[in-house]
Amino acid sequence: MTDHSDDEESFVSSHLIEAVENQLAAGQPDYVQAVLNKLTLVGYEREDAVLLMAQALAYEIEAMLAADRPFDGAHYEQLLRALPDLPEPSDTP
Repeated sequence: MTDHSDDEESFVSSHLIEAVENQLAAGQPDYVQAVLNKLTLVGYEREDAVLLMAQALAYEIEAMLAADRPFDGAHYEQLLRALPDLPEPSDTP
């Protein structure tokens, strides 16, 4: 029997990783590359660093949906710059 929640989570995760990779390829926003550089300098493999960055994006999207507001680039930057620390789910606005 297939667990559809795992499939959905994998689908979403792959799209968030793709979004971060697209930001890196475009060089926009510029802080995305800076955060990747920081994470690799402190010892994270690129793949793990991008996964952490995708998790930060997921937190911002979750906060956006919960508050019924537009995407907040400043909040996303704050989440990225705090990596490798991620907020607790209740810490998102």
